[in-house]
Amino acid sequence: MTDDQPDTVETLAARDADREAALADLFHRHHLDLVRLAALLGAESDAEDVVGDAFCELHRGWKRLRSPDAALPYLRAVIVNLVRMRVRHLVVVRKHVEWVREDVASAESQALVRDDQRALVAALRELPARQREALVLRYWLGLKEAEIAEAMGISPGAVKAHTARGMAKLGKVLEAQSDD
Repeated sequence: MTDDQPDTVETLAARDADREAALADLFHRHHLDLVRLAALLGAESDAEDVVGDAFCELHRGWKRLRSPDAALPYLRAVIVNLVRMRVRHLVVVRKHVEWVREDVASAESQALVRDDQRALVAALRELPARQREALVLRYWLGLKEAEIAEAMGISPGAVKAHTARGMAKLGKVLEAQSDD
């Protein structure tokens, strides 16, 4: 068959079978090492899930590989990126949980914290977008001014201005909410 002839059903089925066989072989030979890699990178108890997700990515992207030999390095790169995203997510979640749990001793105080959070979120929604973005990036994610400037595509001076104006307006909105 020449390159200019369309693929037949048999040719496509053979390619799929070859891909599945290569993936199965890769899984059997490297699964444990890849799980160890994920665990060492910080996936902890989610290491097997991360590796499973990486194999799914490889399955979807198999046609984009330059050769079957590129599959293992591709898997490693996907695992590194998945663990990196997981760790970032956990850092944000843990910061939030620690912030919420601070000095929360009773069910009543937990209800008050939740009410305060709802009030804060409602107040944030009333701010202009740039002020809201600056405040969330600064106080929720804990980013530095330079990181916020890069994320928002503005200068560090503009970040300072948006943050200061946002805090002032947020205070007024929260004060007005408490008066109601």
